[in-house]
Amino acid sequence: MPYRRTANVERRLAARHAAIIAAAQQAASEGGMAAVRIAAVAQRAGIAAGTVYRYFPGKTDLVAALLEETAEREIAALRRAADVAPGPLSALSAAIMTFGARALRDRRLNYAATAEPVDAELDALRVAFRKALAAEFSARVAAAVAGGHLPEQDAALAGTALVGLMIEALIGPLAAEASGRERTLLQSLTLLALRALGVADARARGLVVQTVIGNQ
Repeated sequence: MPYRRTANVERRLAARHAAIIAAAQQAASEGGMAAVRIAAVAQRAGIAAGTVYRYFPGKTDLVAALLEETAEREIAALRRAADVAPGPLSALSAAIMTFGARALRDRRLNYAATAEPVDAELDALRVAFRKALAAEFSARVAAAVAGGHLPEQDAALAGTALVGLMIEALIGPLAAEASGRERTLLQSLTLLALRALGVADARARGLVVQTVIGNQ
């Protein structure tokens, strides 16, 4: 008769898995994916390196799991913010500002997850993350167009452009130093995005203010 894990065992295994991923995330936040090494992650998690290897056979497996977890978490946060907004344009503004705010909160990790050079076998996961982000933005743009709040446009192209704008301006190599002025930078970038999509300046400013107040 095959061994069946008890509920307590399953919980312990899940908790240890989560602790390893959390330690890997801390390492990536400090030094990018190059810092996600089995021994270092094990030390951060307070467990033996051999235990980490039981969950992840190698560094590539660990980084892949970290990328997947990061993508799922960020997409979920974006959706939650947009889904509670009062209308399509507010939802779009909330999606942009939420992704931007979270990117600025941990620039090193988000750069590592979206744009930092990685091994070819991991790049597909990063591309999948960017595609998922683009799809979320595209859906919000399409909803605003359908409701007559934005001019007719290619929603898929707009979503992809928004991802490029956010990553390059906030966390990429060309991003300006944001320390101490994160809110101003994020508001300016959201205004730029809304204007580019066809929102009149006065209304765009109102949407940004509305989003900031709603997130307080």
